[in-house]
Amino acid sequence: MTASITPCCASRPDRLRGRLRAALAALLLVVLALASPLAAADDATITGAEIVADDGSYVLNADIDFELNPRLADAVTRGVSLYFVAEVQIERPRWYWFNATVVDRQLNYRLYYHAITRSYRLSIGRFHQNFDSLEAAVRTMQRIRNWQVANGDELQAGVSHQVSLRFRLDTSQLPKPFQVTALGSRDWTLASDWVRWTFLPGIPAFR
Repeated sequence: MTASITPCCASRPDRLRGRLRAALAALLLVVLALASPLAAADDATITGAEIVADDGSYVLNADIDFELNPRLADAVTRGVSLYFVAEVQIERPRWYWFNATVVDRQLNYRLYYHAITRSYRLSIGRFHQNFDSLEAAVRTMQRIRNWQVANGDELQAGVSHQVSLRFRLDTSQLPKPFQVTALGSRDWTLASDWVRWTFLPGIPAFR
């Protein structure tokens, strides 16, 4: 007769190893969830930009390549306003300290669907325009033209300045329930990387 012995329960070291593996797996899931928005953050690309002198001031022109994913497009059509922002910073180098920030400005966008007129309304600062299609409104956002970013006396002539520009969806202005939904969601992440270039006032340096 052959006898066999089956343990009724796992040993303490085995239980500890099992718990450790479960904890590591849970930690990995959290890391992947947090990394997902970062992986999708580069959904917009600034394909060209310049700052030029214009009648005593400096204006910025830029082209941005991006599309609204199905979730964002559906939200607009259902009446949710989407907010976008273009941010520009201009710094003047200082040999004795950190760069001096001489310009830090934003251009704000609001895109929403007007049910009564059955049109898409785009607000850029104080300017408003209606469009028959969402695609037409997005095309307008893709082109920044004659955005006054500095007065003539804000930039020192003959001195190189460092310009930084980016474009992004501003989820902080969404209704509270959508702000919660946007946390950790790739569908609600749309942003370009910062684009940086050096220029002398009035001379374009990035195209």
